[in-house]
Amino acid sequence: MQATLKSSVTFKGVGLHAGQPATMVVRPALPGSGIVFRRMDILGEAGRLPARWDTVEVSPLNTRLRNAAGVTLSTIEHVMAALSGCGIHNAYIELDGPEIPIMDGSSAAFVREFVSAGLAQLDAPMRAIKILDTVTVTEGDATATLSPATSLQIAFDIDFADAAIGTQQKTLNMANGAFVRELCDSRTFCRAVDVDTMRANGLALGGTMENAVVVDGDKVLSPGGLRHSDEAVRHKMLDALGDLYTAGAPILGRYTGHKAGHALTNKLLRALFAQPKAWRWVDVDHSIAARLPGVGVSPADLDAVA
Repeated sequence: MQATLKSSVTFKGVGLHAGQPATMVVRPALPGSGIVFRRMDILGEAGRLPARWDTVEVSPLNTRLRNAAGVTLSTIEHVMAALSGCGIHNAYIELDGPEIPIMDGSSAAFVREFVSAGLAQLDAPMRAIKILDTVTVTEGDATATLSPATSLQIAFDIDFADAAIGTQQKTLNMANGAFVRELCDSRTFCRAVDVDTMRANGLALGGTMENAVVVDGDKVLSPGGLRHSDEAVRHKMLDALGDLYTAGAPILGRYTGHKAGHALTNKLLRALFAQPKAWRWVDVDHSIAARLPGVGVSPADLDAVA
């Protein structure tokens, strides 16, 4: 069955890149609605932005939506990951500006409020996207792949020159609350050497040591250090889960990312849907539902979250 929130939840913060105050309200939605964002500062249908792979605009540092009217909404990936990881299939999300509040740089704040609000099961059947054949896309030395599997699995590896990050790899089956327990508190990260460059280009204006992990060589500059020794690769997996949820339904397949980012994951979804024989819709029965992200999530799963 499809699910939505039992009640609305509100978040206040700043946008990571624009640095402007942002308020977001996540509301329950009817069956079949999917995830739809609405910019309340834009009149009429021009403010409506469905969270769908074919409305995603290429952006190296975040996932940005652009609709037919040219209206954009940036940095949707962390709240999309929380919605996927909590098993929320329908939501109506109102914003007062062009960017999602960054909160602490992870999905933890979203997850806490979603779990606290609770889920309402909707009397409507669920469908999932089953991967039938392997699809791979490449950009330079980065690759992203979807291959057949019985549940959503994410495998990721990264390699950074800064010793504080270095080479990291992790693989998780995303079923049964794994996202909440293992990934949701992992924060976005950047290299100190890149901060000035980003700000000179009008990016990361809302970034602070409190909403991102900043590293410099072998040093972690953010107060309190890391939440996990491999927090960087965990955050990349968080991003991938959020970006994959723009497929419009849960995916039954294995995602493998090697130095991949937002743009490459979207390129992968475009390649997947361009190959009708590589996937198909499946009706979600009880056995499939038990393998989906978010199924069975409870407040107890938050015990491991920072």
